[in-house]
Amino acid sequence: MSVRINPSILSADFVNMERDLQLIANADLVHVDVMDNHFVPNLTFGPQMVKRIQEVSPVPLDVHLMIEDPDRWAVGYAELGAASVTFHFEATENPSALAARIRDAGSRAGVAIKPGTGVEGLIGHLGDFDQILVMTVEPGFGGQKFMSQVLPKLELLSRAIRAESPADLWLQVDGGIDLETIGRAAEAGANTFVAGSSVFSGGEPAENIERLRTAARRHSIH
Repeated sequence: MSVRINPSILSADFVNMERDLQLIANADLVHVDVMDNHFVPNLTFGPQMVKRIQEVSPVPLDVHLMIEDPDRWAVGYAELGAASVTFHFEATENPSALAARIRDAGSRAGVAIKPGTGVEGLIGHLGDFDQILVMTVEPGFGGQKFMSQVLPKLELLSRAIRAESPADLWLQVDGGIDLETIGRAAEAGANTFVAGSSVFSGGEPAENIERLRTAARRHSIH
């Protein structure tokens, strides 16, 4: 099974962003959290910053839009060259239509759900997306504790993906991912992992990525 480790630059040193990006050159993608202080209570990057990150990053960008009105903004991030653009299911009335527009702009299209959001609205429509992101913390801030109560949703989505067999659909988790929780998420069916503190806080980031990758592969269900 392909295991992807996408470090979150929310845990990087913003003053030394280019340096920290080079330290994670062995990652699969770089996870970029775009927050607007409306959909979530935090404010991070906008299009200009993401464009500059895109220019200096050694690996492709995995952009996660935690914003209101992704119908207005999401395609613009795809046009910047991001490999993947994920918006929140809760923020748009027609996720499948927005995903199609993102794909047309050249990016993989992802849809994210908060811990309290059910997956019923996605079942039967999984082929409309390239990535499903299940938040394992409440979105908005890094460094939070992994919410194990979300694991049954991962298991349900994993079974549905196998049943519907959409081509190359990634099941991603974001929040509280470390050497212990990554195994639990992998056992529940996740194959793409966002990790922030466990990559950047202590030790060499590149070595931390490989440890996480090894742990995920060890517990993968596939």
